[in-house]
Amino acid sequence: MATECQAWLNDNLVENNPLSSSLLSSDDEKVETLNIDNEINGNWTTATSSTIHEARVKAKAKRRLRKNSSRDSGRGDSLSDNGESLRAILVPPTSPKGKLLDRKSRSRKGRGLPKKGGAGGKGVWGSPGEVYDLEEIDVKDPNYDEDQENCVYETVVLPLDEGVFEKTVTPIVQEYFEHGDTNEVAELLSELNLGEMKSDVPMLAVSLALEAKASHRELTSRLLTDLCGKLLSTADVEKSFDRLLRELPELVLDTPGAPQLVGQFIARAVGDKILSRDYIESYKGKVDCDHARAALDRAAVLLKMSKGGLWGIGGGQRPVKQLIKEINLLLKEYLLSGDVAEAERCLQELEVPHFYHEFIYEAVVMVLESTGETTFKMVLQLLKFLWESSVITVDQMRRGFERVYMEIPEINIDVPHAYSVLEQFVEQSFNAGVINKKLRDLCPCRGRKRFVSEGDGGRLKLESY
Repeated sequence: MATECQAWLNDNLVENNPLSSSLLSSDDEKVETLNIDNEINGNWTTATSSTIHEARVKAKAKRRLRKNSSRDSGRGDSLSDNGESLRAILVPPTSPKGKLLDRKSRSRKGRGLPKKGGAGGKGVWGSPGEVYDLEEIDVKDPNYDEDQENCVYETVVLPLDEGVFEKTVTPIVQEYFEHGDTNEVAELLSELNLGEMKSDVPMLAVSLALEAKASHRELTSRLLTDLCGKLLSTADVEKSFDRLLRELPELVLDTPGAPQLVGQFIARAVGDKILSRDYIESYKGKVDCDHARAALDRAAVLLKMSKGGLWGIGGGQRPVKQLIKEINLLLKEYLLSGDVAEAERCLQELEVPHFYHEFIYEAVVMVLESTGETTFKMVLQLLKFLWESSVITVDQMRRGFERVYMEIPEINIDVPHAYSVLEQFVEQSFNAGVINKKLRDLCPCRGRKRFVSEGDGGRLKLESY
């Protein structure tokens, strides 16, 4: 009986002994001699060497399985208890357990820095801050060319054609009419490759000035004078005016006064010495166009009459006293001619819309100082015409009448009936729609002085008010 029990225990020693499993499953790498004793009926026996060897093999296989579980879990392979490879369920690469595609350093020595110190990757030309020296030319290079050493690279600007020239230069000239800086225009034009279109610059500037104001024509004459010698030559200016004279029939369609204006430009160019004095003489007997002949005759007459500037100073650059003098001359000329359209044109040629309140003031004062009704009616007609044509704004009309209201006491000293005439003119202006009711109500009126009371029986007052 004892012999049969001993044999059964030898066959089932490791599988049924939990103590031996715990000892064999430890992480200790050393191989030790295991003395596994079994107790049978109070008697202790020693296990055989074959059983111990089998237990060591199983323990070693389990240790390998636990140690490499992190690497083998992503592959889907595992080992069975007998040390055999089994196909397990595949773990997704994005799972925390699947570290097959994990590119982190398994040795835990990486610093997390980018590759090549940030000098690698698509579209990267080296690390930040790196300065490259000039590449030395290799004479032994099969693609070596001796002309490379003497090669000079420059920016090439294509010459402008006629369509692009007009679209490019026109905004430059129009902007010049606003700021008046010839140096800026010269700098902008020098950046363009004008080529053969250089002689068209004066023609384009003059063509734009024909439809502009007198002050803009003065700026155009100054621009041509400053550009001549820097960007343009005398030959370019002459060529430009020759083309202007040839195209006068087309310019007259848009600007009826183009022949006279071109003649003034020619006279100013000769006076500024950008055209020779023989320029006008060279056309004698060679002109078939009536418009060109009128322009040349105008230039010849102006050169005999005066020298220097022909356009005068325009806009608010003129002194205030000069503007007031021209406004008075304008009103006197209108009273003689009675042409409201001509008066409107002369007023707009002054180019001082911010100073139109002075025109209203002078017109009303002229009515107060007049003795007949003719001036009264003509000035009222002129103000109504200018108001309906929107030449004079509400603000300028209001400021002009308010100035008369403020100075009426001083005007009354020289004009005794100023108050009564002003009341009548203001009332008629309100009826004509020139002023509103609020401005009419602001009109001052002098109180009537009573020396005889109605209830005093005709007795004179001792006090006068």
